Amino acid sequence: MTIEIHQPELEALIQHRMASGKFPTIEDALLDALRSPSEPQLEPAQQASKISFTQFMMESPLWGSGLEIERVKDYPEPIDL
Repeated sequence: MTIEIHQPELEALIQHRMASGKFPTIEDALLDALRSPSEPQLEPAQQASKISFTQFMMESPLWGSGLEIERVKDYPEPIDL
C-alpha cells in the first residue's frame, strides 16, 4: 500500500515524531495515531452510565413487557409556622 501525504504540516509532524525516537518507522507512528482514541476509553461499567435512563429502559429486556413504572411524587412535609 502506498500512502501519499499532500500536506507539508502532516509530513513534518510525522518526521518530528520519528526523530524523537519514539517511533522507529512510519508504520509505528501511524498505528499509534490510529489506535489513540479521540476520547478517553471508559470501562464497560462507565460506558453504561453514559446512556440516558430512557435509552436504558428502551433497550431493557423488560421493554414491551407491559410493566408500568410510575414516579411517586415526593411532596415536602408541611411546616407549621
